[in-house]
Amino acid sequence: MVARYEKRLTWPIKLTELPETGGRVPEPQSPYKTVLLDERGKDLPSEDLAAILGRWRDDGMRECRFVLGAADGHSEDERREADLLLAFGRATWPHLLARAMLAEQLYRATTILAGHPYHRSG
Repeated sequence: MVARYEKRLTWPIKLTELPETGGRVPEPQSPYKTVLLDERGKDLPSEDLAAILGRWRDDGMRECRFVLGAADGHSEDERREADLLLAFGRATWPHLLARAMLAEQLYRATTILAGHPYHRSG
């Protein structure tokens, strides 16, 4: 399912999965925004998420990192430093399902910003 939406996205996308322990995310090549998927984050309608991403894009932001936390979630420091805490409801989701939901929401955001009918027909 993730691959299906990844192919549809017009924005460049790169998925990086880190091992359970250790691992490092590649250093950014440009300024970026960080969105943490967190059950205590904002439960935004698709239109609001699209508006935020569109605003960042229009302000010249070239990279946005969406981070799914480890089993224990994100640290308080990570939450404080994030540009947005995003929730897909109050439930805790398995990583693979959350990744698929995120991919769909990113695709949906591109269609909303482009005025494509997918958002209302999906």
